[in-house]
Amino acid sequence: MSDKTMELIRTRLSALNPVGIELIDDSAAHVGHAGAASGGGHYQLRLISARFTGQSKIARHRLVYDLLADLMQREIHALAMNLLAPGEVEPAPISDPNSGPPNADHSSGQ
Repeated sequence: MSDKTMELIRTRLSALNPVGIELIDDSAAHVGHAGAASGGGHYQLRLISARFTGQSKIARHRLVYDLLADLMQREIHALAMNLLAPGEVEPAPISDPNSGPPNADHSSGQ
């Protein structure tokens, strides 16, 4: 998908003061998918922020969706999220091909 969209996502998420962020454009794996026809990309996000400390999974997702709301209308079709507080950090990044499937919550922008 678009490097511009990736940069917009990173810029918006900077409001959470992340201590770690990994964003992967997984759109190529979804070519032909019904949602891909709308032009929205598929992304995987792993974000570590102190803002998530003491927050439920739902509250964490709301924080991210609030920052990306207008992008979810067109630029983002699906966003898999692994949102962690610093003390919850998992050892393997989602892009490690030897780590197996990512431990992520899959959420659609529809």
